[in-house]
Order: sequence, then C-alpha cells, then structure tokens
Amino acid sequence: MKPEQRILSVWWPHLAIERWKRASGHDFPPDAPVVLTIDGTHGLVISAVTKAAAGSGARVGARLTDARALDPSLVAIPADLAGDEAWVERLARWASRWSPLVEIDGRDGLRLDVSGVSHLFGGEAALVEDVQQRFAALGLSSRVAVAPTPAVARALARFGGGSAIICSENWAAQLAPLPVAALRLEPAIVRTLERLGLKTIGALAGVPRRALARRFREADNPLDALDRALGRKSEPLIATPTELPPRSLLRLEEPATYPEAAAQALERLIPDLVAQLEQRHLGARRLALAGFRVDGSIAVASVATSIPSREPKHLHRLLAEKAAALDPEFGFDAFALEASWTEALGAAQESLVEEPSGTRDIARLIDRLCVKLGPDRVRRPRARESHVPERASGWAETLSHAGGMASTGSNRKRPQHLLDQPEAIAVIYATPEGVPRRFVWRRAVHDIARVEGPERIAPEWWRAPSNSRLRDYYRVEDSTGRRYWIYREGLIGDGRGGAPVWYLHGLFG
Repeated sequence: MKPEQRILSVWWPHLAIERWKRASGHDFPPDAPVVLTIDGTHGLVISAVTKAAAGSGARVGARLTDARALDPSLVAIPADLAGDEAWVERLARWASRWSPLVEIDGRDGLRLDVSGVSHLFGGEAALVEDVQQRFAALGLSSRVAVAPTPAVARALARFGGGSAIICSENWAAQLAPLPVAALRLEPAIVRTLERLGLKTIGALAGVPRRALARRFREADNPLDALDRALGRKSEPLIATPTELPPRSLLRLEEPATYPEAAAQALERLIPDLVAQLEQRHLGARRLALAGFRVDGSIAVASVATSIPSREPKHLHRLLAEKAAALDPEFGFDAFALEASWTEALGAAQESLVEEPSGTRDIARLIDRLCVKLGPDRVRRPRARESHVPERASGWAETLSHAGGMASTGSNRKRPQHLLDQPEAIAVIYATPEGVPRRFVWRRAVHDIARVEGPERIAPEWWRAPSNSRLRDYYRVEDSTGRRYWIYREGLIGDGRGGAPVWYLHGLFG
C-alpha cells in the first residue's frame, strides 16, 4: 500500500543575517544595527536586518535612505545573494540525510518528501526536532512544518506562527486563517485580493471560481494555487540537481583474466578523468579504481593525495602498483576510475623568474610515501589551540581533512627542542620565589650565568584537575653557554601541594 504523502518544509527566516554573522568575521558588537542591502530602482533597498536594526525601525523592502531617517546609526553592508543561494544548495545536498528528494524553496528554504521515512527517525515529531537541532548547530534558526501537500507545508512553515507544526487531520481548517500570501502568489495578485477584501485563504475558498475568473487570467487564477494546496491538483517536488563526482568508465568486450588488466585499463582511464577534472577546475584528493568481475563482485584500489592534483603521470604512479595487485579471479568485464574527493584547482604557474618553490615535489613525495608505507605512518606536525607548551602541538595524518590550527598569538621565544615530557631537576636558588642559581639535570651540575623570566603560564582550568598548579618559566644560560628552558611548578602556600617542583622542558639552539 502506498504511504500517504508527507512533505516537510524548512524555512530559515534570518538566513542572510545568520550567514553574514557566521562568515564575515565582522568587528561589530552583537547589538549593532546592521542591514544588508541590494540595488533597487531608486537606490539601495534593505534585504535583511539584524534584531537591533529591526528595533530601530528598519524593515525588509524599505529604502535605506528612509530607514536611516529613523536611525542614522544604521550600518549598511552589501548583501551576498549569490553566496546565500550557493549555501542553500549546499544545505540541500546536506539535507539528503533525511530524504532522497529535496527541493530548494527560494533563497531561504527547502521542501523534503518524507513519505514513509519518518519512522526511521522515531516518528515525525522526532524528525522535526532532529532537523531543527542540526540546523541550529550550523547557526541557523529554522521553522519546520510537515503536511500532506507541498503548498500546505510551505504555508504553515512560513505563516503558521509556530517553530514546529505537524499537520495531519483537518489541515484545510489550519489553512483558513492564513493570509493569501501563504499560497505563493505574485505580489500584484495579493494586493488585488486584499483590495477585494479577500485577505485570508478561508475567505478566498468561499468565492465562486467564475467570479474570480472574470478578473484574473486562467494562469493567474488564485484558486489554482488553492487547489494545489488542498491536493486537488498535483504539485510534484523538483529534486535538487546533484553533480556527480568525476568518473571514467571502461567496458571490455571480453572478460580479462590476466593480472595486468587493471594496470592497462588505468592507462586509458586516467586521461579521460583528468580531462573531466580540467573542465570542472578540480583536483583529485582521493582516487578509487574499481574492477567489476563477471561474477558480480568488485575489486577496489584507492589512493589519496596531500594536495589537489590532476597530473596524469603522478596519478598513474600512485595507482599503478595497487592496480596491478587486483585479483581478476574469473575475469574483469569493466573498470571505473572515480575521484571521490576533489577540491578546487585552477590553472597555476609557480614562477616566471624564480626557482620553483618545490611544494609540488614535496607533495608528490608524501603521496608516494603514503602509498608505500600507509597513510597512518606518514604524519605532519599540527598546531593546536592551547597555551600549555606540551599541548600546543601534535601530529596528524598527512592526508587527513584537518588543517593546521591558528597560533595562540604569543610572541614569546620558545626553545627549538621541546622534551616530550618535562624532566625533574634539582635547583638551588637564593630565595624560594627568586630566580634559579644552579640546577642538576641528568647528574650534571649547571651553574647559571644568565637568567630571563619568569613567564607565568596558568593551567587550563576547563581541562586540568582542580589541584593543578601554575608554572613560572625561565630562560637560562649556564657557564658553558648552553641555554635551557626550565620552570617552577607551584608556589609556596598555594594550597595545591607541597613545595614547588622544578622541571627542564626544552633546549635552545
């Protein structure tokens, strides 16, 4: 039995502003009256407002000059409509986690066909909650409605007055008090209906069709929109177009049973794949060669690259050895080479007059090492968000998605060699809180000739236990000219342990 149609509509009423706050890196205070503007016939027109700007009288659709007459402190920023549309397209692809059929609804919404799938999420109420929570995690406030038809779902999400509405029975009665603009009519038609006194959908539904047919053309008849909302006329959703990853296919006339078949197919597949990458200005980060056997099984060889690449020789060198290791068993009858992970890559020239930087050569070397040794055995240093020296850096897989973190912004000098674990030392000093005069490390006595410090580093209270102690770091130089980085952990009477303990943490030079 075919399940009843259920459509989920998502509307982001503040998408442009929330995206601007997320991506702009602005320096405005949170309560700044900011408006986003577009070019209009008679000057700039407001397309989105912050809460502070709305409180001062700014409205969407008003001219900027009129809004500034009410509040001269308004900050006007050009709207990025193309960026908003691109982001909605990305959100539509991301929303396929809830439905295989997702339609983009204007610049600020989506409609999903969730017929027969809500039970996978624990019911429609749990599905709506999951949708709102996931978009909230992206910084988007949303209003969601589920209804039997696309038009009803859209009308309730945008004009229903609630953040989450599930419509099941008597949905015609829920539509009646909504304004006629909820039927997605042209503004001119809405104005005409309001002048006629037909301001709500219920009032419109009570008018004979012949009476409206005399005033509106058949294509603009608002009763057609009402019929679509009530399910009398079909309104199929239009799926968001998805661009498939670059893929090259080779079909064989006869099954190939010899081991060299995959490597030979690679020589024909790579040029075609590279041509697709060039046409779409992409570079491959992960390639997968699939060999389809006659018995229905599939053999796969995959590699990844450290930077985007579409150089045929390099890609062939990475995949050739793994392709040769594919077992044909009863024979391959087709091969496919797909770039499952790609990144933007335009035409580039390293230098005209200087020597090449060598970045690509290093990347090729890393890729070959990863193929030979395995990606988990080739690592790169990575900065981390921490002011504690031993936690401020670490290692990450070279081919991982994660990039380097921003530095903590400290301009302090750090030793060239940092010990994996600080080593305890015995220190002699004139006073307990004074500078060190001599220390013993690994059974060797070091007389301190010069000292600089202290540099105080507090523990990370949100991560460390409550009894963690602060550190006072010193840069010291002994009588032989060797320089060290030592620190005293704790203070006398700090209530977090006994006497302070000294450690050596790094070496300079």
